[in-house]
Amino acid sequence: MTAGTLGHVYLVDDDPSIRRALKSSLTELGYTVNEYESSKAFLTDAVPISPAVVLLDMRMPAQPGIETQVTLAKHGWQTPVIFISGESLAPQIVTAMKQGAIDFLFKPFSMQDLLQAIERGIALDRQLHAQSVRLNTAKARFALLTPRESEVCIEILSGRSNKEIASLSGSAAATIKLHRSRVLTKMQVKSLSALIALCEGVNLHAKDPLAPKSND
Repeated sequence: MTAGTLGHVYLVDDDPSIRRALKSSLTELGYTVNEYESSKAFLTDAVPISPAVVLLDMRMPAQPGIETQVTLAKHGWQTPVIFISGESLAPQIVTAMKQGAIDFLFKPFSMQDLLQAIERGIALDRQLHAQSVRLNTAKARFALLTPRESEVCIEILSGRSNKEIASLSGSAAATIKLHRSRVLTKMQVKSLSALIALCEGVNLHAKDPLAPKSND
């Protein structure tokens, strides 16, 4: 399933009348909506979609929303969470926000407040998804480098020049220049700045420690 024009909303609330009203309004506005009557149903049946937000009722009989938030984090779900609640204690609200919720709305809330929260969540999820794609792309391309190229790539990213890398490895500067060119080609970037942007935040490790080699 793909998100609607504006994005997707996972609606988790044990009150069927609230689910019906919110689903109808959000669908009319251009969102796709999946509704769940419990946290268990959501955690069991939900399929990852992006960009999206989780609209989560705090107080549900079987499992409170705050526990669902913890479970999502444990399973690596980064989808932004917006809590809705008829009544909640201050410690619950503080905990929810500390755990990464982007907003906490008390019923009855205005549609304007809800839409503003959803728009912020969708924008954040777009950023998180783009970052995840970039990280995975960088790792996949880095895996295609030879051991020697991986070493040179990491030294390039650390800011060392061709001459410095050559001195460290005992190679000719011309050889390092060739490896550098191959690194940029395999990483599918045209410049050092593009390579740095692609690999920012990626934990890369050389396949072999950089050391003098007789055959490059």
